[in-house]
Amino acid sequence: MRSVKSCGWLVPLLLLLFASRIASGQIVPGRDFRVLDRPQPTASGKNVEVIEFFYYGCPHCSNLQGPLETWLKRKPADVEFKRQPVVFDDAWLPLTRAYYAIEAMKLTDQLHQQVFAAIHGQNLRLNNTKVLLDWIATKGVERQKFADTYNSFSVSARANGAKEITRKFDISGTPAIVVDGRYLTAPSMTVKSNNEVDFVRYFQVLDHVVALARKGRGAK
Repeated sequence: MRSVKSCGWLVPLLLLLFASRIASGQIVPGRDFRVLDRPQPTASGKNVEVIEFFYYGCPHCSNLQGPLETWLKRKPADVEFKRQPVVFDDAWLPLTRAYYAIEAMKLTDQLHQQVFAAIHGQNLRLNNTKVLLDWIATKGVERQKFADTYNSFSVSARANGAKEITRKFDISGTPAIVVDGRYLTAPSMTVKSNNEVDFVRYFQVLDHVVALARKGRGAK
């Protein structure tokens, strides 16, 4: 039997190999992305589903928007992108309702990025309904029509339903991106030594995971 002592060289070698893999930029499961314990069904047909889980009040979600928009301009043709607000607490419901109202009125392209800018650039408290409606009116949107949509049963139901979606996808923080209901990755997984997110690497990881999901579909 080989003695434990004679294998003393093995641990330093494995650590060296692991460190070299990280240094080389290799994408590592469990570090750069993880597989969901409970994969969720998709509704994207033949396309690879990519869902951004976000919260308007999250500064990290705001920081992601610019790099994400750049990625969306070059995303693979077979990727279907969706947004999903996250609700960890009832205090998050007002801004979640705001998103669903904007979506219901087909104003996402016009207002989605502006909501982030208003909250994190102008320090507007858009989780306050009056402040939100006052702000909406400055964007050329009919105030009462938006208020009616915001307070509608359908928007309220979708906002409350976001709690269950957050739980089903095992979202523990924002922002996060889930690919094909199976793989989760987040900018927090690619933080550099200076505590800043390496967005270049992050979207390399996302491309890798999309390719992984595509390959998995082909294997079925």
